[in-house]
Amino acid sequence: MRHLPPQRAQRRDALLADAQYALRGGIRPRQVRGRRLGSPAGPPEQGLVLDSGIEEELRLRHLQVADAARASLGLPVVECTVTDAPLEIKTWFDPKCGKSTGSVGNSGSLLRAVDALVNHAGVNAVAVVARFPDDDPEDSDCYREGKGVDLLAGVEAIISHLIVKEFQIPAAHAPAVLPPPLSPSVSPRSAAEEIGYTFLPCVLAGLSTAPQYVTRRQETLDSGCIVASDVDSVILPRDACGGDGALAFSRTARKNKPLIITIQENETVLDDTPDKFNIEALNVQNYWEAIGVIAAHKAGINPNALRKQGIDHLKSHRRLYSARSSGPRPYTSSGMQDKVYVHQLV
Repeated sequence: MRHLPPQRAQRRDALLADAQYALRGGIRPRQVRGRRLGSPAGPPEQGLVLDSGIEEELRLRHLQVADAARASLGLPVVECTVTDAPLEIKTWFDPKCGKSTGSVGNSGSLLRAVDALVNHAGVNAVAVVARFPDDDPEDSDCYREGKGVDLLAGVEAIISHLIVKEFQIPAAHAPAVLPPPLSPSVSPRSAAEEIGYTFLPCVLAGLSTAPQYVTRRQETLDSGCIVASDVDSVILPRDACGGDGALAFSRTARKNKPLIITIQENETVLDDTPDKFNIEALNVQNYWEAIGVIAAHKAGINPNALRKQGIDHLKSHRRLYSARSSGPRPYTSSGMQDKVYVHQLV
């Protein structure tokens, strides 16, 4: 529970990230510890939405988590509301590609609850806890062992996207499920999800540093905002490059184009590789390599210079003088001078 995200990290919904990177807006970071000029002061006031379909005991567990976050971390969770109808969450795997997806049966009930928090309680970030179906062991065991797809993640994204699109505020979701049976084969990467009744602590902690979303229609993007042109590098799984953000970055002008790094080791069920979208990307095997590439890039060093065979011979696109002449033409400072074409090192 006693955990807060890194101060320099900015957490935001993927829908807003895509909007930002597609040059439609930006984010204004919150400086929680020591205000930066132009940044909103303090963490956002958070509201909590609980699905009325959650059983009483499970609902009480989540309320206790919210109280613990307020008492131990000092988080400003200021209001809680319950939806006027069960959200009726359904989850399944897409038969075409295998990704997780699903539906929210009563999305209107969810949006009404958020509207009450935003327009009556004045919150500017929302955490949602919805009752999810308890996993079929066959669907969840592979994920728990660190090898499969998270069945809950697809609908979680749908829930937060609904809120962000409608209200333009930070939103995150924690599923309410019964604790799974004890298993000795749980992967260390999944172990944190095994130890309690709730995923809510990390959601509330993450929202505590959520930035303010700004669109060009709302106001002028000032120097305190982070926009697409401020992004210097992007890291993606190698087979997940088909999102709006990645495509927008790859098509920006060269002087503003970030370095796109793809990770071979982080495999997904998608098949959206850079070559299918004409994305110029640097592929590395793992995140260790990606960190080294970023460090070199920030230092102004060509990352290829760090590879044994990374740099080829210097070449020119065009000869600087005619092959028929015995040497270069004499230099002259008058009139139009011949252009010199220099091969750009990549």
